[in-house]
Amino acid sequence: MSVRRVTGLETEYGISVPGDPGANPMLLSAQVVNAYAAPTTGSTGAGLRTRWDYEDEAPLRDARGFELQRAAAHPSQLTDAPARGDAHGHRGGAAGERGGRRAAPGTPDVVGAEVEDPTTANVILTNGARFYVDHAHPEYSSPEVLTPRDAVRYDRAGERILLEALRRVAATPGLTPVTIYKNNTDGKGASYGTHENYLMDRATPFGDVVRHLVPFFVSRQVIAGAGRVGIGQDSATAGFQISQRADFFEVEVGLETTMKRPIINTRDEPHATAEKYRRLHVIVGDATMCEVATLLKVGTTSLVLEMLEAGALAGGPAGDLQLSEPVRALHEVSHDPGLTHLVRLRDGRRLSALQLQRAYFEAAAAFVEDRAGADADADTREVLALWDDVLGRLERDVFSAARQVDWVAKLRLLEGYRSRDGLGWDSHRLQAVDLQWSDVRPEKGLYHRLAARGQVDRLVDDEAVEHAVAHAPEDTRAYFRGECLARYGSRVAAASWDSVIFDVPGRGALQRVPTLEPLRGTREHVGALLDRCATAEELVAALTGS
Repeated sequence: MSVRRVTGLETEYGISVPGDPGANPMLLSAQVVNAYAAPTTGSTGAGLRTRWDYEDEAPLRDARGFELQRAAAHPSQLTDAPARGDAHGHRGGAAGERGGRRAAPGTPDVVGAEVEDPTTANVILTNGARFYVDHAHPEYSSPEVLTPRDAVRYDRAGERILLEALRRVAATPGLTPVTIYKNNTDGKGASYGTHENYLMDRATPFGDVVRHLVPFFVSRQVIAGAGRVGIGQDSATAGFQISQRADFFEVEVGLETTMKRPIINTRDEPHATAEKYRRLHVIVGDATMCEVATLLKVGTTSLVLEMLEAGALAGGPAGDLQLSEPVRALHEVSHDPGLTHLVRLRDGRRLSALQLQRAYFEAAAAFVEDRAGADADADTREVLALWDDVLGRLERDVFSAARQVDWVAKLRLLEGYRSRDGLGWDSHRLQAVDLQWSDVRPEKGLYHRLAARGQVDRLVDDEAVEHAVAHAPEDTRAYFRGECLARYGSRVAAASWDSVIFDVPGRGALQRVPTLEPLRGTREHVGALLDRCATAEELVAALTGS
């Protein structure tokens, strides 16, 4: 057993124009994405030519066993066909031909494909990530990674990419300079997401997923909340809360992501072999700046999923933690930075969020000891050690976790301003400080200032993050996608999480290379093949045997 699991993070960044609150966010987001893409395309224009392939996306398929009719879906749910009138203004869909020859073991498969014209504000990067406009925000969707540390590294790489995009916009005559924030609300009633994706065993009953993950997610915010000034979706009530996102959730289970947000999202879109995998799409988390918080967000969830798949939660120490009113509990935990509030369980007990998290930790520690003992891998040991340490700090003295947890570090800063200047929680100055915490500019962002002073714990060094900006992880299929773009960019017509599509001379149709197995297409599997093929034509010929 291990925390190692195919994982990815998606972050919609806040965007604004100082002094112009009425600026069009969709146009601003498009210029941010395009400004980053343009200098990376060289003379071939490959970066903008390589568009997103929507063919295998199915956002209306529900894990509860049905598919929502398109006529009943909110336009924001139709992410598989942006050409059909959604708010993005993108063109979409690769209409593919199926068939073709299977590739050699350890390499992707090749089939024919046809692709529409390329989009503009939708770019696939050489690190395997997707950078595009989603719901009027620039979104960075990280490549697939296997470890929590790599999740941190590629999440941090996304911040660097947004920073560079911001700088390129500012340096381009005719473009409107913007400010970009890694946060989740504008403080006026709008929320934008930070989503996590975990590949898991499809054989795991979805009812068990709901039963065991709801109390985990409700309580997880105490270690992974980003903190927020204001209570309620529109921040109308003065105060401070643990989570940026909690107040925007209204139901326990559902398919939506932008309205009637559920604690457990049921979208059944694995981007992988559907008979084998389910992609758990988690929308209830915050955008975190602190690296320990990001690692724990991913690592603890991976451990709970490992126990869930093994059936180790049923009847165990964390097996009877179902909440009486989950949505209410989510809000109440967020509104209690003192960590004293007790939520009601279905069996009548009352526990704090810290007690819930401690129960999950103890179950995970016992599970790892029983299944792996001293042979547990370093990633799993690290997650357990940090989880235990942060919970212990929060139990003893909340502010002792300020080096590891965003909401604690932010609250300490805010309390300093309040004490010095006599400010109430309704002060606009405190709201400005809250926003400045997540500014991606190192000279402006308060997190970055603390990091520069050594006042927050770092897990990945700057050199590793810079490498991740341009290079894909080597131990997932993202390696094949990223290397194809880096080596053969002018011949890559489109790509997605589960395909790369080539346009090579002498072929009657575009050539789709499916990558449905996330652990194929790694450097170990295809590195030598790519090194042997100087051109995309040679690669396609090698894969097809013709």
